[in-house]
Amino acid sequence: MQEDWKNKHIIFFDGECGVCNFWVQWVLERDKKDQFLFASLQSDFGQKFLSERGLERKQFNTLYLWKPHQYYLIKSRAVLRIANILGGSYKILSWFGKLLFPALSDKVYDMVSRNRMKITAQKCFLPDQHQKKKFIEI
Repeated sequence: MQEDWKNKHIIFFDGECGVCNFWVQWVLERDKKDQFLFASLQSDFGQKFLSERGLERKQFNTLYLWKPHQYYLIKSRAVLRIANILGGSYKILSWFGKLLFPALSDKVYDMVSRNRMKITAQKCFLPDQHQKKKFIEI
């Protein structure tokens, strides 16, 4: 496990979802400042995170962004914060999201989440050696 995970932003995702795996790969490729780590919600680490917060532990349709000892965000708020942290042109996405009423952006998130297994084929993502270091419990 990463030694410095408490100083990173941790993205919790459904490890069996093609859309989620695509999203993880997308962030990995753009995380030039090495700000993120990743953990599947199905992992022991993911299950502990959910349990400690009284969150659903069997449904994996929500993305979480956690900054230890500071905050955790869910759904579209997590996605928009990730875009903001990545910076550059991705910050525009976070600004756009702030203009939308949060309930509307969560409705769009929920629609994608409900259909995520239909949107893309299930793919087994195999991270390279450098990318493996960014996963907690791989």
